[in-house]
Amino acid sequence: MCGFAGFFDSEKSLEGEKTLWLSLVRRMAGRVAHRGPDDRGALVSGQCALAHARLAVMDPENGAQPMRCVHDGITYTISYNGEVYNAPELREELSQYGFRFETNCDTEVVLKSYIQFGERCTEKLNGIFAFAVDDPKEKRLYMCRDRFGVKPLFYAQRGGRLIFASEIKGLFEYPGIEPVLGKTGLCEIFGVGPARTPGCGVFEGIREVLPGHYVLFDANGFRENPYFSLKALPFSDSYGAAVRTVRDLLEDIVERQLVSDVPLCTFLSGGLDSSVITALAVKKRREHGQHLDTYSFEYRGNDRYFTANSYQPDRDEPWAERVSALLGTDHTKLVCENDLLADLLTDAVIAKDLPGMADIDSSLIYFCREVKKRHSVAVCGECADEVFGGYPWFHRPLPERTFPWSPDLSNRTEILDPELREAIGLESYVAQRWQKTVDAVPVLPGEDGEAREFRILSFMNLYWFMATLLERKDRCSMYSGLEVRVPYADHRLVQYVFNTPRSVRTPNGVVKGLLRDACRGLLPDDVLFRKKSPYPKTHNPAYEQLLKTRLATVLRDPSQPIHRLLAEKTVAGLLNETFDYGRPWFGQLMAGPQMLAYLLQVNVWMLRYHIRISV
Repeated sequence: MCGFAGFFDSEKSLEGEKTLWLSLVRRMAGRVAHRGPDDRGALVSGQCALAHARLAVMDPENGAQPMRCVHDGITYTISYNGEVYNAPELREELSQYGFRFETNCDTEVVLKSYIQFGERCTEKLNGIFAFAVDDPKEKRLYMCRDRFGVKPLFYAQRGGRLIFASEIKGLFEYPGIEPVLGKTGLCEIFGVGPARTPGCGVFEGIREVLPGHYVLFDANGFRENPYFSLKALPFSDSYGAAVRTVRDLLEDIVERQLVSDVPLCTFLSGGLDSSVITALAVKKRREHGQHLDTYSFEYRGNDRYFTANSYQPDRDEPWAERVSALLGTDHTKLVCENDLLADLLTDAVIAKDLPGMADIDSSLIYFCREVKKRHSVAVCGECADEVFGGYPWFHRPLPERTFPWSPDLSNRTEILDPELREAIGLESYVAQRWQKTVDAVPVLPGEDGEAREFRILSFMNLYWFMATLLERKDRCSMYSGLEVRVPYADHRLVQYVFNTPRSVRTPNGVVKGLLRDACRGLLPDDVLFRKKSPYPKTHNPAYEQLLKTRLATVLRDPSQPIHRLLAEKTVAGLLNETFDYGRPWFGQLMAGPQMLAYLLQVNVWMLRYHIRISV
């Protein structure tokens, strides 16, 4: 995994001022250097400037980037971020076309795949990736992003020049690209945040390459084209066949994602999803005489203050220890202090360049920082709930004009200044995004009623909620130079399960029953059928009080920028509330305390990024 930045001029060569452009592109990549602490590289050639910060995972000695390849007298150059899990098969296929390889890196495989297959090369790739290729033969820049957007790639246009970077902060190093927040950005932050409309960069003039799309940029302008989208297909497999298919896919996916030339571990909460991935990983590693390290996450005071509820029925710690003992992993429990959890809210904003999932993000930054001390790669159980229908809202009626993880917009609208709320049209914006999503859902002819609603829920969760968690995972892990892989987001598994009806995904009403049955024999039934418990959060009342104290300090200071946005009396009233999950801000984990933390993040974001409001 890595970070990169660059720009491409469709009208003229950069060679005449090469030193100037090289200095600029290095500064851009320097802003995302946390993504690649192992090596740096930069070059300017023809119409393109590229710079790279490398996290060495495969072939650390020979994988320097930007990487170049001369083919038929043409020099192609790539900057790449990701992992391609079918690189060995592609390497063999490309060898049949006469290509010879100088490294064991998948970067070289990706570049030569582009040279051979052109703009449709991404259809060949199984993995998580974002990359840019300078193609002097066609006098164009080619960029693409993996099917579900695990790896980021932002861009902006200035005249005949396309500027791009792995993270937004890299773009801000380019002269003239400024952090301006308009109506759309405000609606993103307060209407759908911490989610983000696919492709939207929140700031004015900044976009992100859409998941499953590639970009061509040359003298003819900018074109963005899809190479992957979920398809609605008739499902005719028996339940037994579906169980076998899911198991076979998971076996193959996990085996591929264990490949690494640096130390690898798994995240193990003791829940179904991470336990399945860990069990499969242990099985595969044992075949090669290797052991597996695992990590679980907890907060100081949860052993005293945890209270079970419908979202978190029990604590993870005893389950993680039990699964680790059953599988024989070398297990480490990481514990986060509440003061540190609040302090890292600022780091979480810097990692994402936007307000995020508040302490859900800041805790992950801490945990990833600790894991990085011993490992460079981790494999996690993220995305199983989006794929297999594990969230509570999968089993409720689809709300109208708002998303199921934020069904009540009142707590979002009430905190905004009334004039601002009216000016930006927040409720209308959310409704438009909801409708556009519904209109984009692929359906079968004649599919209606409950079947269509279930498909809409599945699609929304994959392209909105899963995207939010994947962005969180990437930014928080890469902020510490740790690569985290997500087996459940493999496009083959997602496409297959997307077409299973509710009766198959949830047989006899058992939530995620298809996944549970597919993994029988890997784990005891009490682990396989443990009720869902999400990513852990602190239950210590001292943390909530700490947030209230910090927000009260902000509200008393008239120089703080968030005053321009808030309904002061309403927000001040929140400081006297005792919160529960009655009106969640976002999903299962962001309730009252996280709303306070989110407002603190908005304020520090506006301060650190010197954001200008333009409404």
